Order: sequence, then C-alpha cells, then structure tokens
Amino acid sequence: MKSTSLILLFSSLFACSGATEQHPDDDTNMAMEVTVSGPPAVNDDGLVRLSEAEWRQRLTKEQFKVTRQAGTERAFSGVYWDEHANGIYTCIGCGLDLFDAETKFKSGTGWPSFWQPVSASAVDEVDDSSLFTTRTEIRCSRCEAHLGHVFNDGPRPTGLRYCMNSAALKLVKE
Repeated sequence: MKSTSLILLFSSLFACSGATEQHPDDDTNMAMEVTVSGPPAVNDDGLVRLSEAEWRQRLTKEQFKVTRQAGTERAFSGVYWDEHANGIYTCIGCGLDLFDAETKFKSGTGWPSFWQPVSASAVDEVDDSSLFTTRTEIRCSRCEAHLGHVFNDGPRPTGLRYCMNSAALKLVKE
C-alpha cells in the first residue's frame, strides 16, 4: 500500500512539469489576462526581455510562478486542461502563437496537451535535469517563458505530447 502511494506521488510529479501547487481558494490561475494592457515590446533581435519587476507587473502570481520560475500548476486545475474551443493558444507573456487547438488532445494527465507547436520556431527545447530525471523543457522562443515539457508518448502523427501549463497560455478563440 505504501509503495503504491509513493508510485502515484512520483508519477504525478513526472506527468508533466515541476511541483508548485495552487489551492482551490486561490483564483490567480483563473485570471488569464495580463495585468498591464498590451503585449510587451519586442527588441530588435526579436526577443522580449523584461526585468523581474516588469514581469511581476504584467503577470498574475500564478502566471509568474509558472512562466518565470518554471513552476507547475496542479493537475486538473488549469482553465485549459479540458477546453475544446477552436483557436490559437498564445504565450501569456508575449502573445506569440504557440499551439493550434486542432493539435490538442486528451492525454489524461490533467494538463493541456498538444502533438505539435504551430511552428518549430515557436518553442525552444531545453534539457531539464530537475526532479531526479532528465526531461525536455519547452519555453516560448520569444520571451523564454517556461511552458511545460515534451514527452515521446503522444499520438500520431508526431508521437509527441507537449504537456503545457494553462497559466502559461492564453486561448484566442476563433
């Protein structure tokens, strides 16, 4: 019984990302709009670089924890894990198009999952050796926001599962 509980605990940690928790009475994840109007300015090199204070001004507490500190929302708590609307999922930090809703699938993990980004240049892959394993972290290629991780257990045609945090995304519905 004890070993089964430990296995369930570790599998939930490894299912998608790191290990920050949001409590049910904390509605910061539900506020998906930035707190400062308009997207941040893109530099001449095509990147968005803001100070920590500027990011804190633009993002909710949960969005900051996820995107700037590589946190993870609790499974089945994000607004998009069970969303079925058509549209484009953009980066909450800079507005870059990341995933088309047509590539979203039900993974059973409790996080929104996609089988491919809108383009190979939309996201960056970074080795992540946290939590006693090596995974591939996915970041926004324009503002370096932590989005989640990618795994090789997704559906066809790619076989990939981009397991993302709702707090890192904004759905622009069609």
